[in-house]
Amino acid sequence: MTDHKLENKVAIVTGAASGIGRASALRLAKSGAKVGLIDLKEENADTVKQEIENNGEEAIISDTDVSNPQEVEASIQKVVEKWGRLDFVFVNAGINGRVAPIEDLTPDDWDQTLTTNLKSTFLTAKYAIPHMKESGGSIVITSSINGNRTFTGFGMTAYSSSKAGQMAFGKMAALELAEYRIRVNIICPGAIETNIGENTHPDKQKLKNIEIPVEYPEGSQPLEHGAGSPEQVADLVHFLASNESSHITGTELYIDGAESLLK
Repeated sequence: MTDHKLENKVAIVTGAASGIGRASALRLAKSGAKVGLIDLKEENADTVKQEIENNGEEAIISDTDVSNPQEVEASIQKVVEKWGRLDFVFVNAGINGRVAPIEDLTPDDWDQTLTTNLKSTFLTAKYAIPHMKESGGSIVITSSINGNRTFTGFGMTAYSSSKAGQMAFGKMAALELAEYRIRVNIICPGAIETNIGENTHPDKQKLKNIEIPVEYPEGSQPLEHGAGSPEQVADLVHFLASNESSHITGTELYIDGAESLLK
């Protein structure tokens, strides 16, 4: 059932085929938004599109490498040409990349993670902004607790650096775009049940040389129910897309069940 809060609005979701992106695309569509599904895995995005359409809402797919400027620009243009406007952009696509000690990371490992996570954030915002200036709107960036509130993800230096960079980018963009009534916020999930692990390549043997045991006080674990769900994050994304968050911009929002307060 549509709740109509985003009726007649147009949204783009990158990394829309799975996990947080999929859940958010479905949540935005449920609220009446028309959704552009941007992902490198078009066959998986097709199932999301079908689910949206089965509920009477609209979606289109664009098979896109979010680190490629021409592909990102063309995908955003495709959405705007289809529906004539752009109101909300969820910059969500990303990878964990290779997890290894700094000395064992290759320059290519570093570049792949920073390009996929941080450069793609810049590209998605860059090519979306011209279409949002006239009517305003909202941009939400998926960062992480890693690199912003926690630093015990041993071997995740490239990932954490990309996530810290997204935070800085979001805050700079929020101020720059305020005059156009474009809000920019950054969400920082903790452990969420997704398939991002498929794009993670831990060097387990070498990680043993740098990991430091982290002990928590007895009875202090707040996450008794385990990791959060993509749907919980999608509810936050929907809130930031809607007018209910109209006075929130340049803000990081941690969604981790207090996980990062113990690290």
